[in-house]
Formats: sequence, structure tokens, C-alpha cells
Amino acid sequence: MVKSKEKQEGEVTLIEETIPENCHGFRLDKALAVMFDQYSRSAIQQWIKDGLVTLGGRVEGQKTKVSEGQSVVIHVPAAVATDSQAQDIPLDIVYQDDDILVINKPAGLVVHPGTGNPDGTLMNALLHLDPALATLPRAGIVHRIDKDTTGLLVIARNERAVKNLVEAIQNKQVRREYLAVITSQIVAGGTIDAPIGRHSRERTKMAVSSRGKQAVTHFRVEEKFRAHTLVRVTLETGRTHQIRVHMSAQGHPIIGDQVYGKRLQVPPAASDELINILRNFRRQALHAETLALEHPVTGEWISWTVAMPPDMQQLVEALREDTLIHASR
Repeated sequence: MVKSKEKQEGEVTLIEETIPENCHGFRLDKALAVMFDQYSRSAIQQWIKDGLVTLGGRVEGQKTKVSEGQSVVIHVPAAVATDSQAQDIPLDIVYQDDDILVINKPAGLVVHPGTGNPDGTLMNALLHLDPALATLPRAGIVHRIDKDTTGLLVIARNERAVKNLVEAIQNKQVRREYLAVITSQIVAGGTIDAPIGRHSRERTKMAVSSRGKQAVTHFRVEEKFRAHTLVRVTLETGRTHQIRVHMSAQGHPIIGDQVYGKRLQVPPAASDELINILRNFRRQALHAETLALEHPVTGEWISWTVAMPPDMQQLVEALREDTLIHASR
């Protein structure tokens, strides 16, 4: 799914995007199904048939072939903005009022339904929690984190909140801080300014690419271990897999990353316990710890912080203990 520009106009939500390289040559309906996998193929085809989709400023048929870089605009009717089914999935709600929800997402929970994940997602859970969210695009989800990344997400509960939160994110007025455990001990933090685009050969992956979109990641050292580092990361942009791609490109992939990681790195003379923890950590050690924003209706500045989940806490504690033991020798 692509990250798109959205804005409210009366009873519809406008979604604006450009055709990415991996959809070049596709039929219009297939390209949109790939780009916007939170919507069903049948809904997309109906919108095309109803003239709610423009390609390069013109209404086209669903069989029209698309080209990379073409602009596409979808007028999503609010009444059919989300067609996923409600499912009773427990959620860790950090905050809620009439306008927003803040969720602490666990590892393993996909945000939107899509290929390979038709249900059992955060969106399905939200529709069970608050059926009124079905009238909003993406059930009020205005940003996302990866399936195996944990931490904070804000959800809009009405059209005004959707509009204002989307604008705040686009204008870089939402602060998000992550904690990550990376391979190698680094001396200091810094800024990574490197464009990210679709991988040239492995189309499900992203990569640093001169043809990609601007991506800026800031990081600083929180704690050093013998062969790893706990870093705090802030994002200036929000590209797909941005932190994971940038850290890997710097030679410091996140521990447990099954896509962008590399060979397991174990400190010399590590205990069996630490070795087992490192070997069995099978997801990226990445946690969205802090979220701060201006409330989309009241204008109040609010921030939330949630602790790392138990598996990541155990990992950090084991690395810390290993460092202390060997420092005293």
C-alpha cells in the first residue's frame, strides 16, 4: 500500500497519489488494488465505473493501462469508505475521547487488510470497538506502523479529526519517537538523508535509491552494549519501512529484522542465555514509544509514551547485563 495524500471535501475523501514504478503497465483497477489494499477490488472497480477515479486528470475505464508517474485521484464516498468486517480483537487503548483513539499496537497485528491478511487486522478490531468508524476512510486510521513493530498509533473518530490529523502529519506537526536495538556499537547519533524507493529486484522490499522519495531519519544513542546499541529515532518523513531501510543501509540493521537484517551478531564469550534471546528474537526490535500532537478538535498539545513490550525489554536487559559482566572483568 502506498502512502497517499488525503483531504475531506464534503461527503467524500479525496485520495491523491502517483502511479509507482511497480504498477507501471497494470490495468487501472489492478494498479489501484495494489496501491490501496485497504479497499476491496470490487469497490475500486465500482468507483472507476461511477467516474470517481481520474487518471492524469481524465476519467478512464478500469482496463486502461497506467504508466509510472501518472497522477491518480479517487473520490471515496464517506458512506463506503471502509468495507472491512468488524472482528472482536482485543486492543490496548492508551487514550480515547469523542474525536480520537490512541492505541498501543502489539507485534503481529497488521494495520490494514491486504493481500495475505484479509482480516484479523487493526482495522477489523476498530470496527468492532466503534462501528461508526465504518463511515470514515480506513476506519479513521491516518498513519501506520509495520506488522511486527510495536507502539503508538492515533485513530480519528470523525471527519474533522481525519482532516486535521492528515494535514498535521503532512505538515510534519506530529512528533513520533521510536526505540530500536541495532546491530553494532555506534559512537554517536546523526541524521540519515537518503531517498527510499521500491527495491529494483525484490518488489516487496524498499531500498535506498536515487529514484526514491526523500527520506530523513534522525537518531541518537540511548545506551551502548558490547556489540549492539539502543537508539532513539525520530522521523522527518514517513516512508515505508524507513527506519529499517535506513539503519540497514548504514550497516546497522535492527536486531531480528527478517527482511533487512543480516547474519546474527553475538558478542564474544556471550552467555547461553543471551545467545538464545538473540537467536529467538524473530521480529524487528523497533517500538513506537512516544507520540505527540495537537488535538485535532480542541487544539491542546498532548503526548503519550508507552514502555517497550516485554520481549524487547528482556532483550535490552540481557544486553545490558552482558555489558556489565564483561566490563568488570
